[in-house]
Amino acid sequence: MSAKINQNFLKLNESYLFSEIARRIRVWQSENPEVADKLIRMGIGDVTRPLPKTVVEAMVSAAREMGEAETFRGYGPEQGYDFLKDAVQKYYTRFGVELKSDEIFISDGAKSDLGNILDLFDKDNTVLVTDPVYPVYVDTNMMDSRKIVYAEAGEENDFLPMPAPEYAADIIYLCSPNNPTGAVYDRAALTKWVEFAKEQGSIILFDSAYECFVTGDYPHSIYEIPGAREVAIEFCSLSKKAGFTGTRCGYTIVPDTLERCGGNLNKMWLRRQTTKFNGVSYITQKGAEAVFSQDGEEEIEENIRYYRDNAKIITDTMDKLNIYYTGGKNSPYIWLKCPGEMDSWEFFDRLLKEVYVVGTPGAGFGKSGERFFRLTAFSTHENTREAMERFEVFVEKLR
Repeated sequence: MSAKINQNFLKLNESYLFSEIARRIRVWQSENPEVADKLIRMGIGDVTRPLPKTVVEAMVSAAREMGEAETFRGYGPEQGYDFLKDAVQKYYTRFGVELKSDEIFISDGAKSDLGNILDLFDKDNTVLVTDPVYPVYVDTNMMDSRKIVYAEAGEENDFLPMPAPEYAADIIYLCSPNNPTGAVYDRAALTKWVEFAKEQGSIILFDSAYECFVTGDYPHSIYEIPGAREVAIEFCSLSKKAGFTGTRCGYTIVPDTLERCGGNLNKMWLRRQTTKFNGVSYITQKGAEAVFSQDGEEEIEENIRYYRDNAKIITDTMDKLNIYYTGGKNSPYIWLKCPGEMDSWEFFDRLLKEVYVVGTPGAGFGKSGERFFRLTAFSTHENTREAMERFEVFVEKLR
């Protein structure tokens, strides 16, 4: 007898995109120790601003509670404490979205739930992703051997592909504002996707992890679109909104009206979570509750403005150099066309070796990402300005 493994794992790329980037940086640093300290990282989407003061104070207070017999808490509800679900509920009312408390599930971040939600779906389902694509959408479905269809994006549609008959699928992943392209669907476009899902009987998995960067009349939530409750599950994270990348907290919305093949997906997700998940810690959830307080939101808005200023420094440079890009205005990501017709890994290597700036090669996000490159606004003002000055010099040398 011998334990059988999931052979689908052997079909995955051996190296995750960011692992390969880290490997190339290590090699460069070992070969160039005299300039290694000049490296500016603008690739991975990790925040640099600290947790807001109000959030930290709430977590410290919660930690003290856990140290006293009278206020100590053991296992909490797997779907989240009511105090945090109530805060999320009130937040959504600003967008005209009314949620029920039992439709909100607190999680340790959007990434894990975007993969775990697949427990609810048969492995014979066909999955549609937009290309370029956040790798988690693809890899988690490859692990289950699902057929994946790609809706290709490019300059011709400003990296916002729209529904088409050839994109018929059971599960549809949408991310807006998009990672990696920073492109944002407007209401009319999201309405077409909702109508398409209704016609096909599809479920939309809507990743709104960057909704806090949205300005103007762009939707923050897919539930702002009529009919979305019948076709969509929404995932959101506090990672970019409040700096929770190392603290881990987010939430998933599963409407209680969402049903397929005689099964209620809200009840199924509750059953899944109570079986496989023990919930997010009380201390973390108290910190997350403070995110939605008046003081917390004022501090968070200051951080988001800081990142928006960085994005403007980047987009101003792209405009000056007449480089095509998407994102940067409602997103922390700037998706630019590689100058000189370079492929994205060549551009990565040259940018690293010649001006010591790190970004993310678009090819790592799929076929349609080739010859494109992602920069992020998650850095300091000083590093962003310095990086763009170097970038400008580098590009001018190519011309």
